[in-house]
Order: sequence, then structure tokens, then C-alpha cells
Amino acid sequence: MKRILIVFSIIALACLITVAGAATSTVSVMNPQDAAALVYVSGYDLNPGVFYPGETGTLTVHVTNAANASVAVSQPDLMDPHVDIVNKGAFATTTLIGPGATTDYTFVIRADGPDGTYLPLFSVSTNAWGTFAIHAQIKLKVDSTDVRASVSNKPNTFSLEKTDTVNVTVMNPRLGDISDVLIVASSPGSDISPSEENVVSIPAGTSVKVPFAITPHQQSDVTFNVSFRNGDNVHTTTVVLPLNIGEDKSAAIPLISNVALVGNAGTYTMTGEIGNAGITDAQGMVVSVGAPEKPVGPYPDYQIGSLASNDFSRFTLTFVSSDLTSVPVQIRWKDSEGNTQSSTITLDLHTLAEGSPGGILSSATGSTTGLNSFNLVIAGVIIVLAGIVLYMKRKWITSKLKKQ
Repeated sequence: MKRILIVFSIIALACLITVAGAATSTVSVMNPQDAAALVYVSGYDLNPGVFYPGETGTLTVHVTNAANASVAVSQPDLMDPHVDIVNKGAFATTTLIGPGATTDYTFVIRADGPDGTYLPLFSVSTNAWGTFAIHAQIKLKVDSTDVRASVSNKPNTFSLEKTDTVNVTVMNPRLGDISDVLIVASSPGSDISPSEENVVSIPAGTSVKVPFAITPHQQSDVTFNVSFRNGDNVHTTTVVLPLNIGEDKSAAIPLISNVALVGNAGTYTMTGEIGNAGITDAQGMVVSVGAPEKPVGPYPDYQIGSLASNDFSRFTLTFVSSDLTSVPVQIRWKDSEGNTQSSTITLDLHTLAEGSPGGILSSATGSTTGLNSFNLVIAGVIIVLAGIVLYMKRKWITSKLKKQ
């Protein structure tokens, strides 16, 4: 009984020495049995920290000798019906652990059980006569929960040649961390930036969001291939993003109104108002005339600058035309992502000449009186009719006077 108390006291002292960090400190012993009693399991490491069912990994058990004499150990083993040792024949020889030293036993294991927590028993024997084997329980978790990936912050529709940013969210609902997460984007009809992104690790129960900028050139899908490591084991998952091509409902919408056109010897000056009926602002807006009209000075194009949503600005354009039936007005601007957008509005000058709302077509006299050719004709007709009425009335009055 006294000997057992001494052994337990020595083990407790060895543990205190280890906790205090004095790795080189040893306990003096008088015989091999006392030295063997000071050998203990000082820790273990599992890689991965949590196994998938059927997954292979490593278990490294640290065995430390706290005595001041070397101790020979042999026959390390790991016992559990749900844990298979792949390298079972790797520890056939006896290992001599020096004073204060630690030796590691690395088992390559396969977790064959379903989800749950297992407690395989590690044991190693000392070669001193009359001593007992050293035992320690290992806590091993098996979890079949898989890593998931999804696409968030995506628009309802994508527009051709317009860049939109989406987030690829990688969620790790597992009980253990994953590492070396690689997201690779691919599409046959789109430019994607970046083409791939790496995340060092995702702790258990957390997620990360990785932004990708997508510029579609045609209707196509974007595929995000996600690979990651659980320990040294590589796993993959995939998420596909269909690109629904349509009109950008948030884009700037330019409209032209209150147009006036003044001509002089084949050169025309157009003034009007341009408004933004869209939801987002238009940056760096420029207005010009399109073919077959030829821009000339002093206003071959007009720099509007930034045009906010629901705002308007006036513009002036000068150009030469040989067939003034309609004028295409080209509008260019940049959206919030820096993409160049454009729109062409063709103004029907016949409509303007008929006096419909939206503009005035002036005669080619250089005058800015605000009367167009149609209005001049109407004014002439009115004057002629007024003259006829006055003439008839005067003739009637003269006839009356003669009768009297």
C-alpha cells in the first residue's frame, strides 16, 4: 500500500512539473519499476479534428517519461471497433524513452462508424518486470454534415455587357474547421473577376462571403467549384448561377423633351432637355448627334456630366444635315460599376413640325422667333381670312349707305 501511494505521489509530481512547463525536469527514481510508473500520455493530436464517416486521418499520441532514467516501451495499440488502424505494423520494435523525453506514436486511422463521439483506448506497455500498461482514452468525433455554398446579393436579371457583383457564401456547419478553401469561377459566355479566390480556413459553425464581378456577353451559366480540405482529405461542392438576361431595371433611362431646332444654310442648332427617368444616377453623360448627321462646332457634343435620378439638364448641339427628316441623338454614360452605357433616341422632325408637344422646328432663316414653318402658314391663312372678312364687311356697309 505504501508503494502505491509513493507511485501516485510521483505521478502527481510529474504532472505538476509538466504543467509548469519544466519539460527537462525529471524525478529521481531508485529502480526500473518506479521509472516505468512515471511514463504517461501527455497529450494527443487528431488530424482532421472531426472526421467524415469513412475518412482517413492521423492520431499522434505523445508519451512522456518524467523519470531520470530511460524507460523501454513497446506494443502501442488503439482499441475501438469503429476505428481501424491502417499502419498497424509500424510499431513492432521497442522504443527507449530517455529521461524527460517524449516520444510520439502516429497512427493512420480510418473512422468507420456513423456520426457520433468515440473513445478509443490507447495503450502502451513498459518492459520493466511487474509494471502495468499505460492507458489513455482518445476523444474522436465523426460528423457527416457537409459544407454548403450558395450565391447571394445577386440581381434578378443580368444585362449584357453590364457588370454586376455577387457574393459566393461558403458555410461550414460542421463540428470541425476546414482549410485551404478554393473557389474557382467559370462561364463560357461571361468575364468573371477574380477567376478564383482562396480562403485560408473557415472555423466550425461560421461562413465567409467572397465577391465576384460578372460581365455577361451572352446567355450562360456561371459555375462556382468549391474545394476544401478536412485534414489532408480534399472535398468538393459546386453551386451554379443561371444568368437571367434581361433589362436592367435599376439603370438610368434618358429621355429628351422640349426640343427646338434652328437652321441656317444647312447648319442646325438643336436645344432641348434631357432627363433621367431611371433609378440610378448616370455618370459622365455625353450627348451628340448620330449618322447621317455630321457634328460641327461650336457644339459637336455636349457634356452633361453627372445626371441624378429624376433630374434633368439642358443641352445644345450643332450639326450639318442634307436630309432633315429625323435626327438620331446619341447618349453615352457610365453606371455605378463604371460600365459604359448608351442609348439612341431618334427625333422625328415631322412630328415636331406638326406642333406636337416636345419641340419647335424653326425656319432656316437664322431667326429664333419661335415660329416654325407650319405656324407661318397658319398665320398667313388667318391673315388672308381676316382680310376677306374685313373686305366683305366694308362692302356690306357701303351698300347700306348707298341705299339710304
